[in-house]
Amino acid sequence: MSSHHTSGRAGIRFAFGTLTVLPVRVTRWDRDTARAGMRWAPLAGLVVGLCAGAAGGLLLLLGGGPLLAAVASAAVPAVLTRGLHLDGLADTADGLGSGRPAEDALQIMKRSDIGPFGVATLVLVLLAQVAALYGLYGRGWMYGATATATAGAAARLALTLASRTAVPAARPEGLGAMVAATVPARQALGVALLVTAVVAAWGTLFGGYGALRLALAVLAGAAAAELLLRHCVRRFGGVTGDVFGAIAETAATAALIALAVGFR
Repeated sequence: MSSHHTSGRAGIRFAFGTLTVLPVRVTRWDRDTARAGMRWAPLAGLVVGLCAGAAGGLLLLLGGGPLLAAVASAAVPAVLTRGLHLDGLADTADGLGSGRPAEDALQIMKRSDIGPFGVATLVLVLLAQVAALYGLYGRGWMYGATATATAGAAARLALTLASRTAVPAARPEGLGAMVAATVPARQALGVALLVTAVVAAWGTLFGGYGALRLALAVLAGAAAAELLLRHCVRRFGGVTGDVFGAIAETAATAALIALAVGFR
C-alpha cells in the first residue's frame, strides 16, 4: 500500500512537473513514474484549465468583455506550459507539411525555427480557440470557465491515450520516448471513462443536456487527437514530444469548438 501511494505521488509530481510550470519537483525519472504521470495527466490539465477559467471569468466579471476573457483563457494555458504544446503543434505542422520522408521530417521538427506551415497552424488554432471561447463567455462566465476546464482535461487526456502501449516512439530519446508506450490500453480507457464521467457530472449543473454536451466535448477532443495521432504514427513511425504537444492542442481546440456549437 505504501509503495502504491509513493508511486502515485511520484506520478502526480511527474505530471505537474513535466506538463506545467507550477513549482513541482520531479522526484523520479523512470518508465514506471512516466506511466503513472501519464495516468494523472488529465488532473494537471484540469488545474491549468481552472486557472484559465478563473482568469477569463474574473476579467468578464470586472467588465472586460467576452473577447478579452477569451484571449486571457487562451493565453493562460500557454503561459502555464511555457508554450511547449503550441511549439509542438507548430513543429508537427512543419514536419507533416514538408512532405519529406520520416527521418527528414523529424529533423525539420527538431529545428528551433518555425516554418510557414507552423505559423499558419498556430494562428488558425489560436483563432479557433479564442472564437469559441468568445461565444461561450458571451453566454456567461460559468460557460466560459467550464469550457476552459473541460478543454484542459481533454487536452491532457489525449496525452494519456497517446501514451498507450500500442503507440511507439519515433525517436529513442527525449520526453516523447520516455512516456511513449507506457500506459496499458485498459488503463488508458479507464482514465478516459473517469474523466468523461467527472466532466459529465459537472455538466448536470447546467440542466437539460449539459452532462451530455460536456461528455461529447471530451469525446470530440479525444477523437480529433486520435486522428492526428494515427496520421503522425504513419508519417513519422511513432510519436515525439512535439507530437504530444500537437495532440494536446488539437484535443483542446476540438473540445472548445464542440462546446461552442452545442453548449447552450
